[in-house]
Amino acid sequence: MSEKNPPGEPALAKTYDAHLVEPQIAQMWDKAQAFAAGAGARAGEDTFTIVIPPPNVTGSLHMGHALNNTLQDILVRFERMRGKDVLWQPGMDHAGIATQMVVERQLMENQQPDRHAMGREKFVEKIWQWKEESGGIIFNQLKRLGASCDWSRERFTMDEGLSEAVVEVFVKLYNEGLIYKDKRLVNWDPVFQTAISDLEVEQKEVDGHMWSFAYPLVDGPVDGITEIVISTTRPETMLGDGAVAVHPSDERYKNLIGKMVRLPIAERHIPIIEDEYPDPEFGTGAVKITGAHDFNDFEVARRNNIPLIPLMDGEAKMIVTPENNVPKHYEGLDRFVARKLVLEEIEELGFYRGVEDKVIAQPFGDRSGVVIEPMLTDQWYVNAQEMAKPAIASVREGRTKFVPKTWENTYFNWMENIQPWCISRQLWWGHQIPAWYGPDGRIFVGKTENEVLGAAEQHYGKVTVLTRDPDVLDTWFSSALWPFSTLGWPEKTPELAKYYPTSVLSTAFDIIFFWVARMMMMSLHFMKDEDGKGIEPFHSVYIHPLVRDKSGAKMSKSKGNGIDPLEVIDEYGADALRFTLAILAVQGRDVKLDPARIAGYRNFGTKLWNATRFAEMNGVKFEENFKPQDAKLTINRWILAELSRATADITANIEKFRFNDAAGDAYKFVWNSFCDWYLELLKPVFSGDDEAARIEAQACAAYVLAEIYKLLHPFMPFMTEELWQRTAQRQTLLCHASWPQATERDDAAANEINWLIKLVSDIRSVRAEMGIKPGLMMAMFIIDADEQLQKRIETHRAAIGRLARVESIELAITAPKGSAQIVIDDATYCLPLEGIVDFSEERSRLENELKNLDQEISRLDKKLSNERFVANAPDEVVKNERAKLAQYQSQKDKISAAFARIENISGK
Repeated sequence: MSEKNPPGEPALAKTYDAHLVEPQIAQMWDKAQAFAAGAGARAGEDTFTIVIPPPNVTGSLHMGHALNNTLQDILVRFERMRGKDVLWQPGMDHAGIATQMVVERQLMENQQPDRHAMGREKFVEKIWQWKEESGGIIFNQLKRLGASCDWSRERFTMDEGLSEAVVEVFVKLYNEGLIYKDKRLVNWDPVFQTAISDLEVEQKEVDGHMWSFAYPLVDGPVDGITEIVISTTRPETMLGDGAVAVHPSDERYKNLIGKMVRLPIAERHIPIIEDEYPDPEFGTGAVKITGAHDFNDFEVARRNNIPLIPLMDGEAKMIVTPENNVPKHYEGLDRFVARKLVLEEIEELGFYRGVEDKVIAQPFGDRSGVVIEPMLTDQWYVNAQEMAKPAIASVREGRTKFVPKTWENTYFNWMENIQPWCISRQLWWGHQIPAWYGPDGRIFVGKTENEVLGAAEQHYGKVTVLTRDPDVLDTWFSSALWPFSTLGWPEKTPELAKYYPTSVLSTAFDIIFFWVARMMMMSLHFMKDEDGKGIEPFHSVYIHPLVRDKSGAKMSKSKGNGIDPLEVIDEYGADALRFTLAILAVQGRDVKLDPARIAGYRNFGTKLWNATRFAEMNGVKFEENFKPQDAKLTINRWILAELSRATADITANIEKFRFNDAAGDAYKFVWNSFCDWYLELLKPVFSGDDEAARIEAQACAAYVLAEIYKLLHPFMPFMTEELWQRTAQRQTLLCHASWPQATERDDAAANEINWLIKLVSDIRSVRAEMGIKPGLMMAMFIIDADEQLQKRIETHRAAIGRLARVESIELAITAPKGSAQIVIDDATYCLPLEGIVDFSEERSRLENELKNLDQEISRLDKKLSNERFVANAPDEVVKNERAKLAQYQSQKDKISAAFARIENISGK
C-alpha cells in the first residue's frame, strides 16, 4: 500500500500510479505471507490446488505465459476469497537440451573448454552454477504479473526430492516391465547428437524436389516391365532401401509382387512387397522402403520383416557397413553432400528418370535449426499403450473433463493410437538413467549404485565392475510426476495427503500429449486410493487460447510482431494487461491482442479510481453498521439488485472457466450500472437537503464499492488491493476478504430504475440519430401512461430532465405532429422535432451515408464471392474482410432505422 496521505487530504491520489503502487502492494502481500498454502482459509473448507505448468529454467515471460498465469491466478484468488484452503504450487523445469545449449554457448563465448574437455561432472557443476546465478528469472517476472503462488514452496525438477521421485518411478516401471530398451526410430538432432521429442521438432515448408529413379528387375522383364520407378525427396536414403512397396490393389504391379530389384550404387537385391501404405494414385504408386530413416517406412518394414539398414552416424554422416554395402567413397560424407553424389552416380548409371520442383514439409530442430534425421537407435521406452488405458477411461467416464470439451477428441485420438514413449536423451544435463551394464551387456536397474552392485555380485558370483548408462531422461518424464512429486512423493507427506489430487490444470493445447496425458498416466499408476484404484491428478483440464497479434497472426521473433508482457506492464500496469487478457479469453477462440485494447482497459481502471475519488469527495465512507437489506431508497435497492445479479453471473462464469464473460460482467456493472448511472443518479441526493437519504446513499455507495473491489480483485489485484486498503477501512487484506454472495433482489426497484435508464438511453439515441445539439432542451409527451407510470414520471421527472435534456413532460392522447416516437412496454413517448430538425437535410445526409455503405458492401460482397480470392488470400485477410462486411451491414441497419424514423415523422 502506498504511503498514507496527511490528515485532511483525500485518501486517494488524483491518478493511479501503477509503477509506484504495484511494488508496494507486492511487498505487503509478501510480508504478510498472503499466498502461503492455506492462508486466509476458513476452518473445514475444501482444498483447491493448482500446479503451475513449470516454465523452463532458461525461460523468460512471454505473452502465452502471461495469459495462462493470469487465468490460473483468477481461479486461485477467487477460490482463496471463497475461503478454500488454496495451494498454487510453483516450480521450474530443468529443460535438458535448452539449458545444456545455453551453458555450452556461454563456454564458447567465454573461450572456455567445451563440455567434452571439461568432463561430465564438472560440466554439470557448471550448469548448476549457471542456474543459481541466471536461471529462474521468470519467477520474478510472474510476481510482477501478480501471480499469487506459494513462493516458499518453489520446486525444481532436478532438486533432491523430485530426483528421488524420478528414480522411484523408473525402477518400479522397469521392474513391472513397463520400461524397456528397444531399437526404434527417433527424431535425431545431428548437432546435439540426441533424440528429441516431437514438440522440439518444427515442421517448415521449404522449396524442395521430388527425384525419380529406376530400379531394374533382377530376373529380367515381367509382362514387358523391366524396371520399377520410385520417387523420393531424399535421394541419399535410397542407399539404405530394404524393399519397394506397392498397394495390393494396384493392378500394374500385381505380377511383380515377390520379385527382386537391383538397388543401384549399393548393388543389393531387394524385394517388391505389397502393403496398404503406398497410394496407387500418387506418383508411380511404388514406394521405396528405408526402414532405418523414415517413420512410415519403419512401420512397413516391421510389418513385412524387411531389414532395417542404417546409413548414418550421430552427426548424420554416411557410414559404410556390410549390411548397407555402400561404396567406400561415401564414408564420412555429410548426408547432403552424399545426396549430390547419389544424383550424379544415378545419372551416370542411366537410372535417373527426372525431377519435379515441390514444396515439402521438412523437420527442423527448434533449437539447433538443422534438419532432423529419423535415426534407428537403442533407446529406453515406456509402454505407453498399456499405461494409457486407465487414463483414457478417466476422461471417457467423466472423472477428468476437458474445457472446452472438444479437446477430449484430440486427447482420445492420440491416446488410442499411442506409440512407445522414448524417454532417453543423449545429454549430460538431466536425471541420469539408473541403469548399469555388466561386462556381457546385462542390464541392472536400481535406486542406488550399491544396490545394483549387490545384484551384480549375486548374479556373477563375484564383485563386478558395472558401467552406468550415460543417457538422461526426457524432461517430460520428470514433468509427468509434477502433480504428486511436488507435494513430497514418494514420502507420505501431510501436503500430499491434503492437496492431492489437485483441482484444475490450465495449459496449452500443444502439450496435451506431451504433458497432460503423461501426468494422467503416471498419476493413475502411482497414486492409489484405499481400494488400490488410481486417483486422477485433476478433475478439470482447461485448455487456454493462443495469443496472436491483432490481425490474428502467430507471434514470432522472425515476424517482429511479438508483444513483450513486461514492456506492457511498464507502460500500462499489470492490472490493465491482466484484465485485457481475461476479457479476450473466449473458450475455443484465439486471443487477438492489440495494444490499443490494453490502453482501453487501463481506462477502465482509471474509471474505477475516479469513481472512488468522486464518492470520497461526496462523503462516501465505509459504514460498519450498513445493512443492505435495510436500504430504503429505490436507487440504492436497484444498485444492490444489480450487484447481486453481477455477483451471481461473475461467480458462475469463473466456475465455468468463462473468463471473458466474467470480466465482461464486471466491466458492464462497474462502468455502466455503477459509474454511469448509480453515481449520476446519486448527485442530487448527495447535494440535497434530505440528510437521511444522503447518509444511506453514502453508506450504500461505500458498500457497493467494497464489493466491486472484491469482484474485480482476481482480475485486477493491485489496484483493488490499494483501493480496499485506502477506503474500506478494514484490517484484513483484500485477497483474504470473503467473496461476495448473491442476495435476494428487489425486482420492483430494479424494474423501476431499469425503466428510467432505458427511457433516458432511448431519448439520447433519438437525439444522436437526429443530430440534435446536446444542450438543446426538448418537450416530451406520453401516450397511454397508466397510474404506475405516472407515479414513476413524477418521482424521476428531475432526473429525466437533467439526463435526457427534457424541459417538460406532459400526458397526451395522440402524438404531436412531426414527433419521434419511443415505445417502452405499453406507453409511447413522443419528442416533437418540428423546428428542431430539418427533415429534408437530414434525409439527404442519411441517403448519402446509405449510398456509401451500399457501395462498400457491394465491393466486399464481390470480393468475398471470388473463390480465387478466398482460396489464395491469407486466412487473416479473409477474416478481416468478412469482419468489415459485417460492420458495414450493421452500420447500414442503424442508418436505415434512422432513415425510416425520418420518413415516418415527416410523413413521406
